Amino acid sequence: MDKIGIPRGIFYYYYGEIWKNFFDILKQPYIISPNTNKDIISKGLNCSNDEMCLALKTYLGHVSYLKNKCDYLLIPRIDNFGLDNQTCTNFLSIYDIVKNTFDVKVLNYNIDLENKETLKKGLLKIGTELNYPKKMCLKAYKYAIKKYDKMRKREININMNKLFSDKLKILLVSHPYNTYDDLIGKDIITYLNKNDTEVIFSDKFDDKITNKLSLELSKDLYFKYSKDNIGSIIYTKDKINGIIFLSAFPCGPDSLVNELVMRKIEIPYINLVLDDSSSFTGIETRLESFIDMLKGVN
Repeated sequence: MDKIGIPRGIFYYYYGEIWKNFFDILKQPYIISPNTNKDIISKGLNCSNDEMCLALKTYLGHVSYLKNKCDYLLIPRIDNFGLDNQTCTNFLSIYDIVKNTFDVKVLNYNIDLENKETLKKGLLKIGTELNYPKKMCLKAYKYAIKKYDKMRKREININMNKLFSDKLKILLVSHPYNTYDDLIGKDIITYLNKNDTEVIFSDKFDDKITNKLSLELSKDLYFKYSKDNIGSIIYTKDKINGIIFLSAFPCGPDSLVNELVMRKIEIPYINLVLDDSSSFTGIETRLESFIDMLKGVN
């Protein structure tokens, strides 16, 4: 039976659990690339260019790792979640970049709510392309969504409860593919936890709420995931002590949105922009100073 390769980057941090649940019910074999390491980022650098952000370079490294270990790569194309909720161009272009860079077979679907192309239609399409009966695919989809919703609700509750901690509370404003990537965000989270701070994650709130709250900071912003992120600032502003903005250089949406937000908020913040040459030693020094400052203020 054909094996599906799932790169552990960008899309994975939004849909990975859904994909795994979907394929598990179908009993479809799949392989997920390992956590980002030096070998994977090296592979990514070898097949990318300077204009690509670190997250995209990392993603291509995961693709390179998987290319000879599976029969198909699962790579969606995500355009929008409505007219006012567009995505970064990377979410649109990765499919084409991979197809033109690697000699691989790709399973693809689109999410474009403006044209009624949904996740449900996409996964049913993938299932039928893999020769599973449509009824079985629908059952697998429903199971995957139900299990994901339970997990998501649990994560949101845990994140919400952190807002009532007696520790120093820091909101980490970042995309999940940066936050939870071993190369980009893991060491930062580990350091903060070791220094007795409560890390609140911008992506672990109800995005229907944070997306609307983003209007208090910008009525013109149309990047869906950026809106979700900055809405978390409004949602938590009376309960947190500071904010860390974390992005992967040279992310276009983050460079625009974070700068806009930093000019409007009155909460202490630090802006961390990481690239493939970043040293954690320098980041650690900045984090230490930020925490000391927050302790002095509070």
